[in-house]
Amino acid sequence: QVQLVESGGGLVEPGGSLTLSCAASGFNADYHAIGWFRQVPGKEREAVSCISSTPGTTVYADSVKGRFTISRDSAKNTIDLQMNSLKPEDTAVYYCATDSTPFAPLSPSICFGDYVEFFPYWGQGTRVTVSS
Repeated sequence: QVQLVESGGGLVEPGGSLTLSCAASGFNADYHAIGWFRQVPGKEREAVSCISSTPGTTVYADSVKGRFTISRDSAKNTIDLQMNSLKPEDTAVYYCATDSTPFAPLSPSICFGDYVEFFPYWGQGTRVTVSS
């Protein structure tokens, strides 16, 4: 069955870097769109970045553009989120999610808006804390 497991979270000082990894099993992640989302307690979940199925068009939230990079490792069937120049406001639980239909088209409006139905499969999350 479809399973997503996030890892790589932790405590980092402002300006530091972390790489989150989303390990996919039960499906070929190259054939599916993947999204990274984050949520702070008491606030709505927000999209950070999404990557479409191969060849992998990427989109980023304005708040992370230029600092975060989403990428695939096809050999490992993982989707990484490289996070640089981290800020305290990046503190959140980060989740990855995937869709249910191979090669379903992914638009920015889906990633940053109508993603609930598009992404039915979610991981359990990994916590990132940016603090000195």
